[in-house]
Amino acid sequence: MGSSSSNMNNIPNSWELMQETGFSAAHLFRLHERFKFMDKDKKGHLRPEDFEAVQELSTNPIGDRIISSFFSPGQETVDFPSFVRVLAHFRPTEKNRSRDDTQPEQANSSMGKLKFAFQLYDQDRDGKISREELLQVLRAMLEMQVTEEQLQSMAERAIQEADLDKDNAISFDEFRKSLEKVDIDHKMSIGFMK
Repeated sequence: MGSSSSNMNNIPNSWELMQETGFSAAHLFRLHERFKFMDKDKKGHLRPEDFEAVQELSTNPIGDRIISSFFSPGQETVDFPSFVRVLAHFRPTEKNRSRDDTQPEQANSSMGKLKFAFQLYDQDRDGKISREELLQVLRAMLEMQVTEEQLQSMAERAIQEADLDKDNAISFDEFRKSLEKVDIDHKMSIGFMK
C-alpha cells in the first residue's frame, strides 16, 4: 500500500486525475511510465512526433487524427494530465456504474465516446461532418481498396442516411442517432493494462 502511495506522489494531481478519469492508481502509474518513455526530451511534455513513434498510431489509417485529438488548436505539446484525459475516452465503461446526474459526465461514457469520435471527423470544428470531411476519413481508411468513385458513393449514401435535416452535413445529433445500434462502448475501448 505504501509503495502505491509513494508512486502516486510522483504524479502531479494524481488523485484528482483518478477521480476525473476513473483510472485506478495502478493504471495511472503505468500510464505515467508510458508517458515518460514517450517523452524523448524528458521535459514533461509530448510533441506530435512522440506519438508518431507509437507503432499502433503510425500504422493506423486515422492515426494522425487520433494524435491531433491530444492537442488543442495551436498547442504544440501535451502534458501528462491532458494525455490521461484523452486516453480516458478509451477506458472501458463499467457495467454496474450507477447514473449520477450530480457528477460530470465521464469521458468513457457512451456520450463522451461519441463526442470524441465525432471530433475525429469534424476537423474544422464547425459542429458538422461535411461530405469532404467524411471523404477524408474514408480515403484514409480504405485507401487502395476501393476506387474514388466508390468512395464518393459511400460518402453520399452515408450523408443521405444520417442527414435528417437535409443540410448536406451530419450534426452531432444525427451522428449519435445513426450510431444508436453500434456498441460504441466496445468499439472505443482499450483494455488498459489489466
